[in-house]
Amino acid sequence: MDTEKIEQILKQSLNLDEVYVQGENSHFGVIVVSDEIAALSRLKQQQTVYAPLMDYFASGEIHALTIKTFTKEKWKRERLFNL
Repeated sequence: MDTEKIEQILKQSLNLDEVYVQGENSHFGVIVVSDEIAALSRLKQQQTVYAPLMDYFASGEIHALTIKTFTKEKWKRERLFNL
Protein backbone atom coordinates (compact mmCIF):
# COMPACT_ATOMS: atom_id res chain seq x y z
CA MET A 1 0.00 0.00 0.00
CA ASP A 2 1.37 3.41 -0.84
CA THR A 3 0.47 6.87 0.40
CA GLU A 4 -0.84 8.04 -2.98
CA LYS A 5 -3.39 5.22 -3.08
CA ILE A 6 -4.67 6.00 0.42
CA GLU A 7 -4.91 9.68 -0.50
CA GLN A 8 -6.84 8.84 -3.68
CA ILE A 9 -9.28 6.55 -1.84
CA LEU A 10 -10.01 9.17 0.82
CA LYS A 11 -10.42 11.98 -1.74
CA GLN A 12 -12.86 9.89 -3.77
CA SER A 13 -14.85 8.65 -0.77
CA LEU A 14 -15.05 11.68 1.50
CA ASN A 15 -15.82 15.37 1.12
CA LEU A 16 -12.36 16.70 2.00
CA ASP A 17 -10.77 20.09 1.43
CA GLU A 18 -7.29 18.60 1.78
CA VAL A 19 -5.73 15.27 2.75
CA TYR A 20 -2.11 14.38 3.45
CA VAL A 21 -0.79 10.86 4.00
CA GLN A 22 2.60 9.83 5.38
CA GLY A 23 4.03 6.47 6.27
CA GLU A 24 5.40 3.26 4.88
CA ASN A 25 4.89 -0.48 4.98
CA SER A 26 1.55 -0.81 6.76
CA HIS A 27 1.76 2.13 9.21
CA PHE A 28 0.36 5.47 8.09
CA GLY A 29 -0.62 8.90 9.36
CA VAL A 30 -3.38 10.96 7.78
CA ILE A 31 -4.16 14.66 8.09
CA VAL A 32 -7.73 15.41 7.05
CA VAL A 33 -8.89 18.98 6.46
CA SER A 34 -12.68 19.19 6.43
CA ASP A 35 -15.05 21.40 8.39
CA GLU A 36 -17.68 18.66 8.10
CA ILE A 37 -15.52 15.86 9.53
CA ALA A 38 -13.85 18.08 12.15
CA ALA A 39 -17.31 18.90 13.54
CA LEU A 40 -17.94 15.23 14.38
CA SER A 41 -17.00 13.57 17.66
CA ARG A 42 -13.54 12.03 17.72
CA LEU A 43 -15.02 8.54 17.42
CA LYS A 44 -17.16 9.52 14.42
CA GLN A 45 -14.14 11.21 12.80
CA GLN A 46 -12.17 7.97 13.06
CA GLN A 47 -15.07 5.84 11.84
CA THR A 48 -15.61 8.15 8.86
CA VAL A 49 -11.95 8.03 7.79
CA TYR A 50 -11.54 4.29 8.48
CA ALA A 51 -14.69 3.27 6.55
CA PRO A 52 -13.35 3.56 2.98
CA LEU A 53 -10.13 1.80 4.03
CA MET A 54 -11.64 -1.20 5.84
CA ASP A 55 -10.79 -3.70 3.08
CA TYR A 56 -7.12 -2.70 3.38
CA PHE A 57 -7.18 -3.21 7.16
CA ALA A 58 -8.77 -6.62 6.63
CA SER A 59 -6.10 -7.64 4.11
CA GLY A 60 -3.27 -6.34 6.32
CA GLU A 61 -2.13 -3.75 3.77
CA ILE A 62 -2.84 -1.16 6.47
CA HIS A 63 -2.04 -2.19 10.02
CA ALA A 64 -2.07 1.18 11.82
CA LEU A 65 -3.53 4.56 10.91
CA THR A 66 -3.11 7.76 12.89
CA ILE A 67 -5.69 10.42 12.08
CA LYS A 68 -5.51 14.17 12.70
CA THR A 69 -8.45 16.31 11.69
CA PHE A 70 -8.57 20.05 11.18
CA THR A 71 -11.13 22.63 10.12
CA LYS A 72 -10.00 24.79 7.22
CA GLU A 73 -9.38 27.69 9.61
CA LYS A 74 -7.39 25.62 12.14
CA TRP A 75 -5.34 24.09 9.32
CA LYS A 76 -4.37 27.58 8.08
CA ARG A 77 -3.08 28.43 11.58
CA GLU A 78 -1.36 25.06 12.00
CA ARG A 79 0.52 25.50 8.73
CA LEU A 80 1.63 29.01 9.67
CA PHE A 81 3.08 27.81 12.98
CA ASN A 82 4.84 24.83 11.43
CA LEU A 83 6.57 26.38 8.43
